[in-house]
Amino acid sequence: MIPGSVRVFVCLEPTDMRRGFDRLAQQARSAVGEDPVGGGALFVFANRGATRLKLLWFERHGCCLLYKRLHRAVFELPSSEGGASVRVDTVALAKLLAGVPRAAKAR
Repeated sequence: MIPGSVRVFVCLEPTDMRRGFDRLAQQARSAVGEDPVGGGALFVFANRGATRLKLLWFERHGCCLLYKRLHRAVFELPSSEGGASVRVDTVALAKLLAGVPRAAKAR
């Protein structure tokens, strides 16, 4: 799937999912401090409810955007000590993409 050498950054601030390539790249620069166009990194953005996720990465000739929406689950974002982003490995990314079932609401 994704090579282990790829650097994966999860932006912890909620993201407006209407953002496209350019605005997400700008958010990656400000939140992570990395230039996404440089390649070799994948950036993860989630909405406030953690039910929608976008992944942004650049390859040789352009940029790619993956959008995933969950219906009966949420994405469990990693925590950070006050930072705007956190770096994770590809195993943690796979767990993040799988999501976790929503807790049953009390009746």
